[in-house]
Amino acid sequence: MNWTPNRRQILQAGAATLAMSGLAKAAFAQSIPTTPEEGAIKMAIEPWLGYGQWHIAAKKGLFAKAGLADVEVINFNTDADLNAALAAGQVQCGNIATHTAMAFAAAGLPIKIIALLDVSMTADAMITDGSIASVADLKGKQVAFEEGTTSHILLNYALAQNGMTLDDVQKVPMPASDAGSALIAGRVPVAVTYEPYLTLAMQQNAKVKMLYSAGENPGLISDVFVVREDFLAEKPGQVLALLKAWDASLADYKADTAGGRAIISEAVGAKPEELATAFDGVTYYTMAENKTQLTGDFVNKVVPEVKKAATSAGLLSKDVDLAKLIDTRFVEAL
Repeated sequence: MNWTPNRRQILQAGAATLAMSGLAKAAFAQSIPTTPEEGAIKMAIEPWLGYGQWHIAAKKGLFAKAGLADVEVINFNTDADLNAALAAGQVQCGNIATHTAMAFAAAGLPIKIIALLDVSMTADAMITDGSIASVADLKGKQVAFEEGTTSHILLNYALAQNGMTLDDVQKVPMPASDAGSALIAGRVPVAVTYEPYLTLAMQQNAKVKMLYSAGENPGLISDVFVVREDFLAEKPGQVLALLKAWDASLADYKADTAGGRAIISEAVGAKPEELATAFDGVTYYTMAENKTQLTGDFVNKVVPEVKKAATSAGLLSKDVDLAKLIDTRFVEAL
């Protein structure tokens, strides 16, 4: 997510969000074109189950049904690459962890959080080769994880709950996609990663067990959809259409969960049967739920906790105005 904040770095983020009255928001909603503007969209994504609805949208033509003729979902294997592309303007929007969005904002990157996509419960976790019985036993042990990512946040939080810091373990930095493999290969006794890598590691070695998961603090690991401010201003109709496509995909997923999971599994490089229980560790959010979350629990409870955890982990060195980072106008315009 050595310096690598994001999902899953800190480059440069932030800007000003309009503090609007209800009347002003209504006026804004009316100003969004009912037909999306023309032009291609490049969206950044990683092989994470929480972003899976976008794969369904691409596979089933739901972008087109929302009026979007050209949406390219570009996969990145590391947070660093995804974040660099977003910061450089090579993509207009992206799917990243909540703490990453904060780090971007603190550094000056002109993005806004437009929607809450998912919350991870057991889909982000710490796994062990069986030699470690508890988090308290991690003192002095090697732990593989991707610095600056959700794995970094989770590890730091787990250690803090047991009276330790990252200085109490031997850090072994590597991409989340490699952490599970390092554990299986016997190079480290503990790895922190996320699905599908968790399930794949546990399936390859029966001794591999889950030691600690994001479910210990629901919402600590969550993901958001962010859009560059220049794109928000230039193509508001396209932004709204993207949210409609997410909602249509989620509705399709709920109606045909097996089919949706098959599409997502293929997109992240796994088989549906390999991730049968992994999906249960992720909660997806509709846009209707976003209308409540972006002004309720997510903003008032989850975000402050994530901010505290990111600061504690050293991933957020400057304060960020959360009220200015979250833009609810597009969700409200649906």
